[in-house]
Amino acid sequence: MQTKDRQNIENFRVVGVNYKKTDASVRGLFAVNNDQYDQLLSVAPEFGLNEFFILSTCNRTEIYGFAEDESQLIDLICSVTVGDKGTFKEMAYIKNGCEGIEHLFNVAAGLDSQILGDYEILGQIKTAVKNAKTHGFIGPFMERLINSVLQASKAIKTHTALSGGTVSVSFAAVQYIREFFEGPTFTPKMTCPSTEHMMTIATSAHYTAPKNIEEKKIVLLGTGKIGKSTCHNLVDYLNTHNITLINRTEETAAALASELGLKSAPIEALEKELSDADIILVSTSAADPMILENHLANKGDKLVIDFSIPCNVAVAAQQLPNVKFVDVDHLSKIKDETLQSRKSEVPKAVVIIKELITEFIAWYDMRKHVPVLKEVKNKLQGIYIDPILLNNNQLCASPNAGDEERIQKVINSLAINIRKSNTLGCYYIQAINDYIA
Repeated sequence: MQTKDRQNIENFRVVGVNYKKTDASVRGLFAVNNDQYDQLLSVAPEFGLNEFFILSTCNRTEIYGFAEDESQLIDLICSVTVGDKGTFKEMAYIKNGCEGIEHLFNVAAGLDSQILGDYEILGQIKTAVKNAKTHGFIGPFMERLINSVLQASKAIKTHTALSGGTVSVSFAAVQYIREFFEGPTFTPKMTCPSTEHMMTIATSAHYTAPKNIEEKKIVLLGTGKIGKSTCHNLVDYLNTHNITLINRTEETAAALASELGLKSAPIEALEKELSDADIILVSTSAADPMILENHLANKGDKLVIDFSIPCNVAVAAQQLPNVKFVDVDHLSKIKDETLQSRKSEVPKAVVIIKELITEFIAWYDMRKHVPVLKEVKNKLQGIYIDPILLNNNQLCASPNAGDEERIQKVINSLAINIRKSNTLGCYYIQAINDYIA
């Protein structure tokens, strides 16, 4: 079954589950890792889908695309994840047409994030779209939509303080560590994002590192985007280098460790490193838990923070008496002065989004007339105006005739008139009149 009329905006759909209705354990049932994403892309045509992308983060799993019915999207997601369709449908939200478009703008801007204004989501959207485009699943509509979304996010970042300060999931973990060992949280007033990771830079006037944090051995498992961001925050805000990085691809951990003056260890040394650790941070995309009960049992008190969805710390390990376990849902509840200031910026962000959505819809409406404009242009290219006969308004056809520059001006003028009137008419006659005028 092939999706009909892929460019019909009413067939643009979003289905997903997120933190608003599901906890981390349920979201984990529908999380899509890199291998699963590749599998979904390979089987998508069997579900009648040929233009879509999937966004899977610690807060949400969503699929954006064109479909005759949302069940196509739901069936695709559930074909590779461990969750069943019944649970997904019970917990899912479905948004069609302009509502779905607005949802994507809000997600990219951080308005729909578990931590308001969390800017890391934008990089995750870019990665998801890039993967889908590589496999041929991003068409002209989606390409233009994503460009508009990125433009809106950039404008919001530039003209509002919605993402100001240093609040993100990775930074919330650093706040939690400090509070856990030292007391009240701190609020640095300055942020310096980079394109590779949302690296934050503390200002000494507002920040004092915990006195005993250097005594704590930290193990960070997983050095992807969230892992890198967390690692930088640990070094910058806690002034510690007592950190060991472990990644399934050893070279990745070694490179980051070298950059920051830290240690790295191979995955084979995981059990020993966990045994010696005081603080364990987990940010991996493994389908099954990598930290097990025997890794932590009777190995001393440990603070374990897991960013992963699905959770990469076994339930039995979470419940050990010597373990304080924290997941992303708990981190999102941390209160911070920065969040309060961000809330006041929401109306400004909404105005920017509405403007860009209006521009996008205008482009979409104009695009519906492209076949007419092409047909008129082809007709004009086949018309030759004989200067001698022009006074009598007589036209002669010539297969190689036509002034391209003049024709394009006529087509541009015609496009503007169509946009203004938004009504059907005899475009061909109008264009001929303009051409010979």
